[in-house]
This record gives sequence, C-alpha cells and structure tokens, in this order.
Amino acid sequence: MPFELGLALRYLRPKRTFVSVITLISILGVMLGVAVLMIVIAVMSGFDREWRERILSFNAHLKIVHRSGLMADWRGPMGLIESNQYVKGVAPFILTQVMLQTQPDNTNDLPKIYGPGLRGIDPELESNVSILPRSVIAGEYELSGHGMLMGAELARELGLHVGDHVDIISAHSLAEYRKMKPGSNEAVVPDDYEVRGVFDVGFNDFNRMLIVTSLRNAQQLQNIRGHVHGLYVMLHDAFQFEQARAQIRQQLGPEYEIVSWTEENATIFGALATEKTMMYIILFVVMVVAAFAIVNSEITFAVNKMKEIGLLKSLGAADRQVMIIFLGHSIAVGVLGVGLGVALGLLFLFNLNNILHAARSWTGFELLPAAIYQITEVPFELLPWDMGVICGGSFLICVLAGLLPAWKASRLLPVEALRND
Repeated sequence: MPFELGLALRYLRPKRTFVSVITLISILGVMLGVAVLMIVIAVMSGFDREWRERILSFNAHLKIVHRSGLMADWRGPMGLIESNQYVKGVAPFILTQVMLQTQPDNTNDLPKIYGPGLRGIDPELESNVSILPRSVIAGEYELSGHGMLMGAELARELGLHVGDHVDIISAHSLAEYRKMKPGSNEAVVPDDYEVRGVFDVGFNDFNRMLIVTSLRNAQQLQNIRGHVHGLYVMLHDAFQFEQARAQIRQQLGPEYEIVSWTEENATIFGALATEKTMMYIILFVVMVVAAFAIVNSEITFAVNKMKEIGLLKSLGAADRQVMIIFLGHSIAVGVLGVGLGVALGLLFLFNLNNILHAARSWTGFELLPAAIYQITEVPFELLPWDMGVICGGSFLICVLAGLLPAWKASRLLPVEALRND
C-alpha cells in the first residue's frame, strides 16, 4: 500500500480527540444525506411507475385519429395496424361528453345531474387495449341494449347501483332541441340507460369522470352511425411507441394523426418529472451542508497535523504526496459516508411499509389514505441511473470539499510548519 494512502487511513482511526469527533460528524452527515436522497427519489420513482402502470392499463399506448375528426372506414386501417410487429391489440373508440341525470325512486327527491365523459367501445375488442373488462367490481360486463358501465367513484357520488336507470342527453340531443320552434308540440326525449356494472380501474380520475356504453349506442347518441372517433393501440412494449408510430404513420399516410401515451398524459408525467428534479436539487443541499462539515474537518485536521506536515516535508515528501494524504482522508470520509448511507437507505426502503403499518397501529393516523392515493403500501423503485447520480454526486461533493484544505496543506513550508508548532 502506498504510504500516502496508509497514512490517510491511519489518521481516520477513531481517537479521543476533537478531530475524530468532527470526522465522525462528517461521515454521519454524508450518510444521512445519501440515505434521505435515496429514499425520497426511490419513492418518487415508485409513484411514477405506479401512476404510469395504472394510466396505461386503461389508456392505450397510441391513439390514432383522422384529421377530419371522424373515421368512416376504420376496419381497413385497423387491419393494417394489427399486422404491425410492435402492436399487441387494436380497438375502436368514441369519446365525448354527455349530461347524465339520475332517476330517483322517491318522487320527492331531486335528480342529480352530472357531466361525465362517455366512452363508446366494442365489448369484444376492448380487452385488447385495456383492463376494463376485468375491472368490473359490481354487476357484470354487459353492454347489450341500453346497458352502460360507470366508475366506482361516480356511482358512489350519485348514489347509483347496479340495476338503476339514468337519463343521458348528448350534444346531438341538445342541438335537436335548439332547432325546435317555440310552441312546437315536439319534444326531445333523453335516452334511458341501465347501469349494468360498476368498474374500478385503479385510477381515481377515470373512476369519477367516465361512463362506458357500446360503440353502437355511442354512435346513436352522437348521430355518427358507422363512424368512430379513432383507434386505440396497445403495444407489446409501451416504450417502443416511437418506432411503432413511425411504421404505422408510413402504413396509414399523412391524413392520420398518431398521439402517444406520453403526449396524451404530458401534464401528469411532466409534473412528476419536475417534482423529482426539484427534489434532487433540494436534497443535494443536504450534501452541500455535509460538505461544509468535511471542509471544517479537513481544516482542523490540517492544523492539528501541522508538525507532521513539516516533518514529512523535511524528510523529502513532495507537495503532491502531502496533498494525497489529506485528500485521501476526505475520500475515505466520502466512501464510508456513501457506503453507510446506501446501506441505511436500503434497510429503510425494504422495511418502509412495515414502519408505516406500525406507525398507523400506534398512532391511529392514516399516513397513506387509500381513498386519496388508491394504494395501501408505498411503492418504490431503485433505478440504476438514480443510484449512480446519488452515489457519484455525493462522493464527488466529498472529494471537492477536501480539495482546498488538502491543497493548502501541501503548500505549507516545512520551516513555517515546525516554527508555528
């Protein structure tokens, strides 16, 4: 072992001195900074993955629409898309907004009115692009006649159950009503639909804002018989959407617009990415604070070892060797701090949910309300890139923190060091 490294490690051994206490505080500061940064970023990556999986389980990876607004001959493009190597499944859809009014059993009760989004689907093809057919928690997946499905949150807010009937008024019905002459005996009667099933797709916004009917019923409500608004496409790999989009665009031509899942949900994923970046910046401040402790430790260490510096230089040690000794001391602090921080972070993450359950049982306080987050346990994901940035960045900060004191110590003249001692 080079004598510079051996001497640096020897100086790192704990002694009953003020320098050892400061060194220990520096190691603890780096350890806590790395652990906190790792825990927070892992949990944020876990939530990012959780939301992505839940959104993509109900929304397809690609949405294909005609630039005119409606697709008449949609079966032809659908056949071409299904033959693509990246494509797992295709299904048509109609997406619009309607006005829904409940039909209270008691004539004295006022009906409730809501404006949900309506999604028209082909019941047989929908399983190719979403988990909706497998997400019915009450009733059944049945859309024949004037049957409909609705989200669990929407059903709860409106007080509806399987078997209840509702009135649905579409934009076409309102347009027909506006065409009527004043005093006319004609009337626009809202369409009566029966709640056949209640679904829960694991995402609160979808459960609160959406009702589902058959494709034929949606076409009748919009008065667009034989047309659809577009096609939903599910890929084998959601992250290969660029390759799939390029090939499908070449197959269909420029009159079709292809929207990816990242563009469709840009607001949600953009907010998550921004929050994660901000947490990186904020939590790295903790490492900067730990770096000040390292600077303080190295300066105190250099002052305390001034006699040794003078003796080493008088015996022929070069400036570079003295600098390596003191820089090696801060490198050792960084290695120990980062290593212990990673160990502490992993220990906390793999016991995070046990800690939360214990805290809930002791305090009775729900730290992660399932009604809000739709999850009972905190998700986390340790990404290699995040671990590399955290460990590498923290170690680099530790090295840079010790660079200036090490350089100052190496420039000290032997005569001054021995005289000041």
